[in-house]
Amino acid sequence: MSAIPIHPAEDSAPAGRAPLTLIDPLLLLGALGLVACSLITLHSATSNTNPGHPLYYVERQAIYAGIGIVVAVFLARIDYSRLREYKLGLYGVMIVLNLVVFAMPAIRGAHRWIPLPGFLVQSSEFGKVLVIASLAAFAVDRARRLHERRTTARIMLLALIPALLVIPQPDLGTAMVYVAIGFSLLFLAGTSWKQITALLAVFVAAIAIVLAGAPALGVHVLKTYQVQRLTAFVDPAHAGTSGYQLQQSLIAIGSGEKTGRGVANATQTKLNYLPANDTDFIFAAVGEIYGFVGAAVVLSLYALLIWRALRILTIAKNLYGTLIAGGILAMLTFEVFVNVGVTLGIMPITGVPLPLMSYGGSSVLVTFIALGLLQSIHIQARIASASKGRALIF
Repeated sequence: MSAIPIHPAEDSAPAGRAPLTLIDPLLLLGALGLVACSLITLHSATSNTNPGHPLYYVERQAIYAGIGIVVAVFLARIDYSRLREYKLGLYGVMIVLNLVVFAMPAIRGAHRWIPLPGFLVQSSEFGKVLVIASLAAFAVDRARRLHERRTTARIMLLALIPALLVIPQPDLGTAMVYVAIGFSLLFLAGTSWKQITALLAVFVAAIAIVLAGAPALGVHVLKTYQVQRLTAFVDPAHAGTSGYQLQQSLIAIGSGEKTGRGVANATQTKLNYLPANDTDFIFAAVGEIYGFVGAAVVLSLYALLIWRALRILTIAKNLYGTLIAGGILAMLTFEVFVNVGVTLGIMPITGVPLPLMSYGGSSVLVTFIALGLLQSIHIQARIASASKGRALIF
């Protein structure tokens, strides 16, 4: 697979701000639909969580979504190609953010957040879009040298560095997202299958060393609860807390059957037998309360987002847009697959949030930033096509 040719003229930004009438309406529909599903589910699942303020989670999630929409609109109206000029700054900010958290007070035993008045900033979440924008720029700059193993290794190393900073926070799930983004960008930029296969082999070998080799030598890379999560995947009945989480998730989803048990009868969710029913296991809450129908609606909205991201990837006016869209596509697909897979017991518990569904300001804002960049790529593609006398179809 050869690298996509780059045309410098395509990177020039049009004067003024792009009109919002050129946005992708289906992408917007999918995002707003997921926000609505999130608010409905949070209202059903958390009304008893905060006595005296049953709408606490719903109101805060709505505020996060509102801010996210404003940010997405702003990003949609600018030319994403400008970000390429700031690749070093974006990458540097990502590294600094993931280092600063180690100097912050531990929250629930983890150094993941920077506390601000009324809001906790999770640095690793914002690092996702920063690594996409910066790595895409690095790949474009070296597109004609991606056949060289040295270039491939350097780009992958740029993805691994923040991943290694995130693991000890500890946040293994987000580290995996960084790695997935790195592989997707290399593939889309035109890296040969031979090099990608070699990287995958190295990655699998590293996992084997961490899981088997290092503990045998008395070196424990993973935390105790992370080991329990992996054990729960193999044997839920004998894995302590993590096994309990998985069992309750499977009970909740199974009891929902076709149309759900309804809010009043959803005992696993309402009585808090289902842990993290507002964050990591919110899909299990959907399954119990609204059944297969509710779960199908949520998954259909994600399918819509992924389809539109894939479509935008193919129409981008330049390679930089293609790589950003591809990185966002990889991020969203990976997060949805892992989160839903965890609730169904087909993936180990990793703590990856469900985009736009899980409660949390950082996750919601980062997802809307990513969607704003997708809209910018779509708008710029339509402008470029119009200037050449061509029309894009959905």
